[in-house]
Amino acid sequence: FVRQGNTLILSGHIPSTPNGLLKGKLGSNLSIEEGYRSARTCAINILATLQSELGTLDRVKRIVKIVGFVNCTDDFEQQPAVINGASDFFVEVFGEKGQHARSAVGSNALPLGIATEVECIVEIEG
Repeated sequence: FVRQGNTLILSGHIPSTPNGLLKGKLGSNLSIEEGYRSARTCAINILATLQSELGTLDRVKRIVKIVGFVNCTDDFEQQPAVINGASDFFVEVFGEKGQHARSAVGSNALPLGIATEVECIVEIEG
């Protein structure tokens, strides 16, 4: 990540779990629900980075923006439904402070064959 004043710009986070990476392609071998869980996992990993850097999530003033990438077939059109996994999670955790601007982008491939990747901009206290 990069810190600029009270803003943290976090690089893309991947859907890494204790059981490994969540891999696959939407529109081929993954359902929208599986993609949603993958995006949610990316958001959980973003919170882990914030917790590690800030010491507490209480310093999060607002989730400003997220950009979500979806590994999908050319004809898959439900990228927003997949990235809702991250958006919904931020609102669950932070309430109104978790509401954000967002882009949801389809990609023909993502690193390591992962299903989703999410990057984030966060405003923090002090």
